[in-house]
Amino acid sequence: MRAAPVRILRREVPPHGPWPDGVPPALQRIYAARGVCTPAEGELKLARLLPPDALGQLPEAAELLAAAIAGQKHIVVVGDFDCDGATGTAVAVRGLRLLGATRVSYQVPHRVTHGYGLSPALVEHLEAFAPDVVLTVDSGIACHAGIAAAKARGWQVLVTDHHLPGEMLPAADVIVNPNLGGDAFPSKALAGVGVVFYLLLALRRHLRDGGAFAHGEPDLSSLLDLVAVGTVADLVALDYNNRLLVSAGLRRLRQGQCQPGLQALAELAGKDLSQLTASDIGFGIAPRLNAAGRLEDMALGIECLLCDEPTRARELASVLDRINGERKGIQQQMVDAAEALVAAVPLDGEALPPVLCLRDDTWHPGVVGLVASRLKDRMHRPVFAFAPSEPGSPMLKGSARSIPGLHIRDALAAVDALNPGLVERFGGHAMAAGLSLPAANFERFRTALEAQVATMLTPEQLRSELLSDGELSAAELGRPLAEQLRLAGPWGQGFAEPLFDGVFKVLQWRQIGERHLKLSLVPEQGGAPLSAIQFGGWTDAPPPVRIHAAYQLELDDWGGRRSVQLLVRHWLPAD
Repeated sequence: MRAAPVRILRREVPPHGPWPDGVPPALQRIYAARGVCTPAEGELKLARLLPPDALGQLPEAAELLAAAIAGQKHIVVVGDFDCDGATGTAVAVRGLRLLGATRVSYQVPHRVTHGYGLSPALVEHLEAFAPDVVLTVDSGIACHAGIAAAKARGWQVLVTDHHLPGEMLPAADVIVNPNLGGDAFPSKALAGVGVVFYLLLALRRHLRDGGAFAHGEPDLSSLLDLVAVGTVADLVALDYNNRLLVSAGLRRLRQGQCQPGLQALAELAGKDLSQLTASDIGFGIAPRLNAAGRLEDMALGIECLLCDEPTRARELASVLDRINGERKGIQQQMVDAAEALVAAVPLDGEALPPVLCLRDDTWHPGVVGLVASRLKDRMHRPVFAFAPSEPGSPMLKGSARSIPGLHIRDALAAVDALNPGLVERFGGHAMAAGLSLPAANFERFRTALEAQVATMLTPEQLRSELLSDGELSAAELGRPLAEQLRLAGPWGQGFAEPLFDGVFKVLQWRQIGERHLKLSLVPEQGGAPLSAIQFGGWTDAPPPVRIHAAYQLELDDWGGRRSVQLLVRHWLPAD
């Protein structure tokens, strides 16, 4: 497998502090390197959440929904088939019911039958439900034809989305999206579920101002566990406002004050709710929800999130867990095939092209995004992965993942502008995008994409770098710091999980399974031996005696050990 060479660099740390006693120097340094230089900047109190006032068209959206509630109109929430869309749909349905709506239902497009978002095919399906208002979640900004079809039937359409808009906006009654041109909302990183949560905040205030809630108003904070899961899963940047949302949601999850479906999913993932982290959401809960939309029908995932009966929630979560197991097998087969395709790509001198565009007509369209993500991480290149939208279809469904420095949707927009008709449709944001195009256009698209990305990325940006938070002393390589780091986040996109580096002597090593490497390491500066593991680290050759390793410090409580281990992300020969 070709892989990008990796350099381990240390983050710059600006002046910081003073911090209260109990905040270790390593954590102070980590915060400062992420722009949090004082305790006040690191304070994650929900009261500091940005108010909804600046988010464009929220008053109009709240007025529309308030009138629908007062008139007992049928509100149909149209979600999306990923985790952000599923949690956003659950937040919308639960929140509208809390705020007095008596006729609320939801529908989610099927990836194969309806395509993405509020499509004409989905609108036709919705006719049987006789909606008065259609509320889109995590989609809609690119659904021109579907919204026109809904409006032609006399339905009101309220779009909530966070994806970047095109040059023309759809003809919806109201659009709420922080990324609309001229929108003054300071945080452009809200996930779809975050936009819906803000809509509910505005609706509650509108109803309160109209004299509702004489006997007490609904507590919308009960939805923050769902907001946290969707925000983490969608890999949006954890700016300060998103960190407030995720932190508040994690507190509810850790206290067991969460939806029964989320509790069941966490248990099936082997996660301790009381110690849950954003990473546990990203690698434990979110994949089980996403699997339904990738392989079957996301309605199953939404039903699990809306279920209030614990036994039934566990049954639904078990089905999701089984589907996720199937997804893992399909994904591994597809990644193996993708690596073979990369091995066959002609080199430009000694380097791969600046973007990888891969296609296999046997791939599953619901899993191509995971393949693109895995290859992007290994190759440090933007990656597009394509599969037929359904078996035998002349249309390809593609998913793209990018690297820092390349706004992937902007790259697609440039290709589309220079080659009208080449791409049928596309959408997304800086780090991820989706598109569809006729299979006959694939080679022309690949050529045009490579030419465009070559103008947008420099050779330096194509060099893979791991940014480290420096070296830990022997005294710091223990449980106290590991426990503080685990709960100190939330860590995630744009607020990277702490990573350290240092030189170690390799006392022992062994292969685990087909791909993993288990190590016993001693810091060169001195100290006790440390257990370490590198997933996917076995390369058919033993490690050298001395390595320079980039690693995370993690708790290791397997079998009651109550120890720590180093999760090695990359190593280089120390010599």
